[in-house]
Amino acid sequence: MPRGPRFATPLLQTDEVCLNRDVAMDLTCLGTSDAFGSLGRHNAGYLVETPQTRLLVDAGPSILVALKSLGHSPECVDAIVVSHLHGDHFAGIPFMLLDFTYDSRRQRPLQILGPPGIEERVHTLYQTLYSERKGEPLPFPVRFVEMQHGSTFEIADTRVESFYVPHQENELSLGHRISGDGTTVVYSGDTPWTDDLIQKSSGADLFLCECSAFDSEVPRHVRYVELEKNRDRLECKDLMLIHIGSEVRKRSAEIALPLADDGVKKKIG
Repeated sequence: MPRGPRFATPLLQTDEVCLNRDVAMDLTCLGTSDAFGSLGRHNAGYLVETPQTRLLVDAGPSILVALKSLGHSPECVDAIVVSHLHGDHFAGIPFMLLDFTYDSRRQRPLQILGPPGIEERVHTLYQTLYSERKGEPLPFPVRFVEMQHGSTFEIADTRVESFYVPHQENELSLGHRISGDGTTVVYSGDTPWTDDLIQKSSGADLFLCECSAFDSEVPRHVRYVELEKNRDRLECKDLMLIHIGSEVRKRSAEIALPLADDGVKKKIG
């Protein structure tokens, strides 16, 4: 029986800067580890660039350092798209707000998309970290958009569609399907393996799928052995593993699928 797709699209390092893009999307991996910063990688963060839009998909605590170390101005970000309200996925937003206020002096609007409660959680964290900012307005407009399963949002040439993933019991966790100019990236967020991922990633040019462990039991996260078992069923054009734990990195020689890494840049479409 023929094997499924080999997901072999080459990866580019970030020094191959692509400002005048001849493809529909560029992806820059800013943070590719799990919550523990495994083997020195940053927490979750991915920059998705289209001809008209720059989306930051998740924003872990070190996102500001990750952006600046790769030569990206935080001010270039048009919108932040959050998968869920665990700290390793959204706790970098207050540092970006601080940068926008005092360093890059942002004036244009910022849009922040995420699950219900995103606005309150961001404000609470910001005021906890920088209590003197409590009650002080930001010097630029911020629009919070609550996304649910099936919610869609459009910004310039880019469309974000959110879908439920079963990562948390009491709060909503989301994956996101991001499309622009006929090109689509699907981001799993944090999730255990579920056959819904096959349908949600179907037809995508790139599926960014979390892989927190190799074969150890990690509650509510995908293991590599599950992906390997199901990869012939996936109907995406390309696949990259993200949210990578130390067990996966250490056993990378046994893995036949591409692993994301901090600083990797990839052309899509």
